[in-house]
Amino acid sequence: MKAKLATDGFAPLLKTPLPGPKSRAILERDRKVISPAYTRGYPLVIDRGEGSYVWDPDGNKFLDFTAGVAVNALGHAHPEIVKAIAEQAGRFVHMAGTDFYYEVMAAFAEKLCATVPGDSPKQCFLTNSGTEAIEAAIKLARYVTRRPRMIAFFGCFHGRSMGSLSLTASKAVQRRHFSPLLGDVSHAPYGDLEFIEKVLFKRTTPPEDVAAIFVEPVQGEGGYNVAPPGFLEGLRRICDEHGILLVVDEIQTGLGRTGKWWAVEHSGVTPDILCCAKPVGGGLPLGAMISRAGLQKWPSGAHANTFGGNPLACAAGLKTIELIEGGLLANAERMGRLLATKLQALAIRFDGIAPPHGLGLLQAVDVLKKPGVFDTERRNRIVDAAFRKGLLLLGCGEGAIRFLPALNVEKGHIDAAADVLGAVLGTP
Repeated sequence: MKAKLATDGFAPLLKTPLPGPKSRAILERDRKVISPAYTRGYPLVIDRGEGSYVWDPDGNKFLDFTAGVAVNALGHAHPEIVKAIAEQAGRFVHMAGTDFYYEVMAAFAEKLCATVPGDSPKQCFLTNSGTEAIEAAIKLARYVTRRPRMIAFFGCFHGRSMGSLSLTASKAVQRRHFSPLLGDVSHAPYGDLEFIEKVLFKRTTPPEDVAAIFVEPVQGEGGYNVAPPGFLEGLRRICDEHGILLVVDEIQTGLGRTGKWWAVEHSGVTPDILCCAKPVGGGLPLGAMISRAGLQKWPSGAHANTFGGNPLACAAGLKTIELIEGGLLANAERMGRLLATKLQALAIRFDGIAPPHGLGLLQAVDVLKKPGVFDTERRNRIVDAAFRKGLLLLGCGEGAIRFLPALNVEKGHIDAAADVLGAVLGTP
């Protein structure tokens, strides 16, 4: 008799070769009508989800360590979030919060603003996405400072619309053939304060012309690069010295993922503006640009949108924050330590797998040809091999594999994921 494993109740369950026949039919339909610009890594077709699992139309059960790219903070189809969405839909679905008022929008904004670091009152501009939140921050920074220039960092990802893309410096494919972008954007090496002060400020970017510095506390698409000690504190000092606004992009790192509400809290730094999206809508499209209340001095009509603050998304986001308040920050910290421990053990076992880096349930390992040299092709093969065994992962940067389980992930899920990884990390 086969011995029962501790992970048996948590492991993926595959019934067909991947993709199965029903999935292949959908893939064929999709190819005919959907733009090839999308960044699909492997042929997963999702039929339904529950908690940390998704099923395809062929009945294959997958363990999801992507959380919809950090969107599904509490996993798939959380019953309380589903109920909140259904109840709001029964009242009304849309009424343009930039033109009218509704209580659920104010209630969500109150909850969200209360989580943001800093003692001063906060205000937020609600958007449909992280990219839109960054665009709102660009406009607000220019409006209140009357300055044209911005600084961002190599390896950063702030979005793909023309303003946010001007800040993004992650991969050439994201910018190729889209010039001219916004002028007056300078980039510095991530973590290098001296480059800003001794190169940019002295040669190309007068500090009195800079409206804002945009930074991720952990670079997401750039490879899960955690801000070096003192870096965010140094940026705060530079901004204070020169009247520059510090804009922190928490689109992938925020709302409890690192074990604190916001990753910037690990440094003790208070930003002037915080941009968020992904998990804040409980799985629905929602983002926010949040600042201290006194900063938003622009008048009615200076910025607006149609769908930002959609009542369904606000209801889902409000419930998500309430659920995270119930102890999931501590769970993210605790399970993040367990995940890092498991990844560390695998890095010891397998050649070319570097020790994990990240914060809380925002973890990654680098796949290397040799120290300091990423192996992008092998990384991609490992991610694909994990999918073939029922574990959903994503790459980031040049050679990193990222791990983004839901904030309510359990030890059994992490053990099961480690079992699959142990079976595929030997992929040459």
